[in-house]
Amino acid sequence: MEFFRIRQDIPFMRHALVFNLVSLLTFLAAVFFLVSRGLHLSVEFTGGTLMEVTYSQPADLAVVRNAVTLLGFADVQVQNFGTSRDVLIRLPSQKGVSSASQSTSVMTALRAIDASAAMRRTEFVGPQVGDELAIDGLKALAFVVGGIMVYLAVRFEWKFAVAAIIANLHDVIIILGFFAFFQWEFSLSVLAAVLAVLGYSVNESVVIFDRIRENFRRYRKMNTIEIINNAITSTISRTIITHGSTQMMVLAMLLFGGATLYYFALALTIGILFGIYSSVFVAAAIAMWLGISREDLVKAGAATQDLDRNDPNSGAVV
Repeated sequence: MEFFRIRQDIPFMRHALVFNLVSLLTFLAAVFFLVSRGLHLSVEFTGGTLMEVTYSQPADLAVVRNAVTLLGFADVQVQNFGTSRDVLIRLPSQKGVSSASQSTSVMTALRAIDASAAMRRTEFVGPQVGDELAIDGLKALAFVVGGIMVYLAVRFEWKFAVAAIIANLHDVIIILGFFAFFQWEFSLSVLAAVLAVLGYSVNESVVIFDRIRENFRRYRKMNTIEIINNAITSTISRTIITHGSTQMMVLAMLLFGGATLYYFALALTIGILFGIYSSVFVAAAIAMWLGISREDLVKAGAATQDLDRNDPNSGAVV
């Protein structure tokens, strides 16, 4: 399905150097903020107190969050679990304050607002558990990156694999850079969003790479730059439909999902926007600079047999 079809190819690769310089500067800025400011890790990574509180009627999360914040706890996570009457509260650890005293003060504040508030469970998540979660998250990221490289190298060619991974890591680092610069809370849900962006971004790269490979077989008179420009131009309608519908869903979570889904949706929003940019201007350009050619993607036997029925310069008879 296409909304429109562009008859003349857009010369994307003409400005590839400028756009990649912008990407490089953005990437370096993200790395700088990650090193200088670091990520603002949530309770899952740093350790803290986990509380489950139940009410006799549906709980107002905004009221609960405000009551806990007034006690001096920063970066409190408040969300429903199970039913609307059950509330999960995550408190960051504080120096010199035990988990028991934290939960006691919170329950006192909640019962002052609603006497039906009852403690169901409380437990302390130690820093060791947080470290394990961080290490497991990095392992998951490494496995995803390695799997993507192997997949692209087998399906296409190693130059495409290198180009796609550089572009995808570009997206990930920029997302983390935003979170470091604004000191937004980095939680497990945000990590899940980062991993989702990796898969989402590589999907767009695969679509463009697949069209490039197809064009090398079809348009024998075109050079590499023309092949890439045609591949990107011919997939623009598909890109608008796919990313537009996805972004509408993510924006719904961002605007109406509440505090629980806010940073998850925010990470996805940044990732989708930069994923489109990197697939077009970073991945394709790097593949071009690595010297991707028709011989890399078309077998020698097929190279002498493939004639482009759509290319007026090919001399093919239809």
